[in-house]
Amino acid sequence: MGVISQGILGGVSGKVGNVVGASWKGIDYLRIKPSSVANPRTEGQVNQRNKFTVTLEYLQPNLGFIQKGYKSYAVQKTEFNAAMSYVLNNAITGAAPNFTVDYALALLSRGNLSGALNPATDLATAGQVEFTWDDNSAEGNANATDKAMVLVYNPSKKESMYILDGADRTVGSQIITIPSTYAGDTVELFMAFTTADGSIVSNSVY
Repeated sequence: MGVISQGILGGVSGKVGNVVGASWKGIDYLRIKPSSVANPRTEGQVNQRNKFTVTLEYLQPNLGFIQKGYKSYAVQKTEFNAAMSYVLNNAITGAAPNFTVDYALALLSRGNLSGALNPATDLATAGQVEFTWDDNSAEGNANATDKAMVLVYNPSKKESMYILDGADRTVGSQIITIPSTYAGDTVELFMAFTTADGSIVSNSVY
């Protein structure tokens, strides 16, 4: 049985015929129960599912980073959903069925804070990755107290190591320790900045 809670224009919950009413994150919505589909695996559907799977595998290990990096985009949606939408629409490349993530375009953080100037990385020391950058705290809306956000993503193991509240922008470097089990693996490296209070972030850079 369906219930209209605030008159005919109010929220609807439950089922009326083939119409289902519900609420999610404060949004009332109606949807129609789908009829059976004769061929649910058209080429377009399969391609979209493959893209979705590739995106999901990339983002899931980086959830903590995304929750901070996409906070300002979590409007009536989760940070993860905002990141899923962005990567799906902007960073999936390749031809069916071999879709891949273009890491340079697959932002793990999005915002208008000034980003890293001349970022670089060094993996010369076993068990460590050093991120370096030039101090640009006097430019744009950068602050001397901005904190580095750094991430090491290991696609083969589908896991990541990251620091969300790292060195100040003026320091110019941040070291992150990685497991010995990463030896021989290819890793993908990202960094961004956040204000000291975490209210604003920069775009991530790959």
